[in-house]
Amino acid sequence: MTADAHTRDLRYFLAVAEELHFTRAAERLYVSQPALSKQIRSLERQLGTELFRRDRHGVALTAAGEALLPHARAVLTAWAAGAAAVEAAKAVQRATLTVGMSTSPVRGGLLPAIRSRFTAAHPRVTVRLRQVSWDDPTAGLADGTADAAFVWLPLPDEERYDWTVLAEEPRLLALPETHPLAARAEIDFAELLAEPFLALPADAGVLRDHWLALDARAGRPPVIGAEIAGAEETYEALVAGLGVCLVAAGNAPLISLGGVVTRPVRGVGPSRYALAWRRADGERPLVRAYARACRETVGG
Repeated sequence: MTADAHTRDLRYFLAVAEELHFTRAAERLYVSQPALSKQIRSLERQLGTELFRRDRHGVALTAAGEALLPHARAVLTAWAAGAAAVEAAKAVQRATLTVGMSTSPVRGGLLPAIRSRFTAAHPRVTVRLRQVSWDDPTAGLADGTADAAFVWLPLPDEERYDWTVLAEEPRLLALPETHPLAARAEIDFAELLAEPFLALPADAGVLRDHWLALDARAGRPPVIGAEIAGAEETYEALVAGLGVCLVAAGNAPLISLGGVVTRPVRGVGPSRYALAWRRADGERPLVRAYARACRETVGG
């Protein structure tokens, strides 16, 4: 017995087995009845046995046909699943992944390294970077405009998201170089409780609280000197003397320009920079692949 039956042979066999009528099976398959009969006879020759009993009363499965039927169904079901998986893989390769960010992850060439690793595995995928204002701490995840995003933790409604931490950095104090504390090599946060602070917009929620270091104020409310929603605004507000602010060490170069300095601070914990995605999207192939590229980049 030969075992090289094609999926077409099995589809034809299954149609006749389910219809028990060659004409109806042919109509279902959109082929002529003679062509269908010829194909079934060919399959029977390959298998060396009759699969159908044909007489004036109609068509019935033989014992061999009954034995083949569940396996034919299983093969066709598996083939359909395999074909669907191939199509899904092709769609992934042609897809676009939108990655949000409020601050570019310039740390040691991190972003180019992630892009290089991801593109090597998915050369036909377009990665679109989307800059988002600081009033959205999820960088586009919350409103669905980003598939994944570079964010600072903590996130609001954090139960909606998963993430992988890319960097943990100390929080530094940024202040005008003319400020009396600028001459100090290190500053205790307790000395800053009365200082006006630059704050993220109120919509930033728990992230605003993090950069105001509410957890280190022993319940004392911060003095807000101004709200800022971007690196340029932050620099201009610092130079204007509207307040001081905490900044991640990796972001210090963005605002440590003329007239602004940064200093280490005692009494506040580090900041965490992460790639995050919606928990509901965690099984999407491209999201998983981009997260893996991030983990491998920082792990390598």
